[in-house]
Amino acid sequence: MNNVFAYRIKNARIMQGMTIKKLTEKLQVSKQMISKYESGKSIPDSKKLIELANILGVKPDYFFRPASVSLEDVKFRKKAKSKKAKIESIRASILNKMENYLIIEDILSIKSEFTNPLQNKEVNHIDDVEELAAILRKKWNVGNDPISNVISLMESNEIKVIEIDEAEEVSFDGLSAFVNDKFPAVVINKNYGIERKRFTLFHELGHLLLNINDDFSEKEEEKICDRFAGAMLLPQKLVYEEIGKKRNHISIDELISFQKQYGISIPAIMYRLVSLQIIPQSRIKSFYIRMNVSAELKERVNKKRFLGDEKSERYKRLVYKALSQEIISISKASALLNTNIQLIQKQLIIL
Repeated sequence: MNNVFAYRIKNARIMQGMTIKKLTEKLQVSKQMISKYESGKSIPDSKKLIELANILGVKPDYFFRPASVSLEDVKFRKKAKSKKAKIESIRASILNKMENYLIIEDILSIKSEFTNPLQNKEVNHIDDVEELAAILRKKWNVGNDPISNVISLMESNEIKVIEIDEAEEVSFDGLSAFVNDKFPAVVINKNYGIERKRFTLFHELGHLLLNINDDFSEKEEEKICDRFAGAMLLPQKLVYEEIGKKRNHISIDELISFQKQYGISIPAIMYRLVSLQIIPQSRIKSFYIRMNVSAELKERVNKKRFLGDEKSERYKRLVYKALSQEIISISKASALLNTNIQLIQKQLIIL
């Protein structure tokens, strides 16, 4: 029990991005006492335990729940200037959310069975992803149609999507992993603009599903996953039909039309056209030069226009399903949703 508590208190502290010194100040105990808690040599009394839970933003029972989640084959993308403490805080938060996800599925006796439709296809050249994206779109019954909701598509095909609340400019770009070497999961920043969020979701899915030849460097692998994301959002066959196989020029209004319909940003569309050799590589350079000298063009290019929505609601829906069927208590739902009981009572309407 002490080892469980030691792991939990340290994990909760890291989730909050809090140093031991800061925790000692808030809890008003010595640094040595916090060290004893985190090494399993001591457990606080009930009063301190409640105080500790409030400081660390968790429910008291969190400290005594055995750890049940590990992340395998993690693809954790971050900016070069990322601080280690921030990355560890994000990682701890993800582990906690993944764990709660599996808990509610277990409570509802939901058995997730995932099969990778692309597992027997190896990527030996970046162009291979065009065929693989087409295969996946066919398997997932979307053909060449616009994908209205990427998160919903993933969740309906046994991919767990976790959203974390981080400012857009911070270190976290995205994460993909197999939880407990079994459950595929993609983690996304909920505060991204919608087109960026959709592209990142498919980029991370590429890391999960693509069997990329080991000869590729990490940088090349990122480009492959970018190509996969573009192909999932704007399929090759559609591009050739609507734009053509060769163009010397393309208008901003054409790009805006694709952006609105397919939920992919204008810069991503431009890179897509270059990757398919529809327009020359030099067109990208001139595109950015023109944007840098024209504030009006830059504003027009960067405007978010896709009217769809990208929010992960499945986990919350499962918690409320268990609550409405009286499988779990309001207190348990409060712990799983990390919110107060009063808010749940206010929101819960049983018909």
